[in-house]
Amino acid sequence: MFTQPDVPGVTHSTIKANGIDIHVARAGAGKPLVLLHGWPEFWYVWHKVVPLLSGKYELIMPDLRGFGATEKPYKGKSDQNTAQIMSDDLAALADALGLQQFGLVSHDVGSLVAQVFARNHPERLTGLFFFNCVYPGIGSRWLVPEHLSEIWYQSFQQKDWAAELIGSSRVAARIYFKNMLAHWAHDDDAFTDDLEIWVDNFLSDGNLQGGFNWYVSANAARMQMMHGTAPKLPPIETPTFILWGRHDPVIKADWADKIDEHFTQATVEIAEDAGHFVHYESPDLAAQKMTTFFERLN
Repeated sequence: MFTQPDVPGVTHSTIKANGIDIHVARAGAGKPLVLLHGWPEFWYVWHKVVPLLSGKYELIMPDLRGFGATEKPYKGKSDQNTAQIMSDDLAALADALGLQQFGLVSHDVGSLVAQVFARNHPERLTGLFFFNCVYPGIGSRWLVPEHLSEIWYQSFQQKDWAAELIGSSRVAARIYFKNMLAHWAHDDDAFTDDLEIWVDNFLSDGNLQGGFNWYVSANAARMQMMHGTAPKLPPIETPTFILWGRHDPVIKADWADKIDEHFTQATVEIAEDAGHFVHYESPDLAAQKMTTFFERLN
């Protein structure tokens, strides 16, 4: 049984929304910010920004469907963890919490959920803040020969036996997640202190397959993006700020070049000392930019 890490000021609750029990970590008081994690993450990836933001904002940090302590309604492999379904989860969660309008902060998987939500419910958002945004403008660049070695895991995690293999022992799980966290961060040792918490989380019942199900569910959309056949969507008009880690090897900072084609009010800045996990690797910078952006909007 996974015990939630103790973060001062953070409380935990379970909210029934969109037919599932969603685990929500919360901290602080003030204008609400909802923070959506990516893979391989869960709510705890935000813990370094909590003390920096909770004096000004109410931080709402759910575990996405399939992740962390949120219910996994589909046992085993499933294609029902799409960005659309997770966006519906978010809308229902916001209703359950009485949130009329809020700022939405996201990363990786969460960035795709946030874009769906912004198109479906723009009136509910004060602003969008992304860390290393996955967006349609990346297109076929996922598939350039030099990048293929970085996206192998997206295919591997769709194999029927992937979760069984990685979950076959604590050693196997530790090797797998240590590789991901160290390789994607700018500093190989960035997650050393928290590695065992990551292993504990993903070895909890259903969490390996639950996270892998994101890649199963997103595969059709991923193929469309890579082939350049994704449907053309209107640009998002919500005010947007993107803080992109310079050294992210999997979602490259250079790929921000087409953001203006997909967001009408977007500002992009580079976090020079971070890789994939800007919010974890450079929490002071992340909190400063988030505060400045949302204060300007309010």
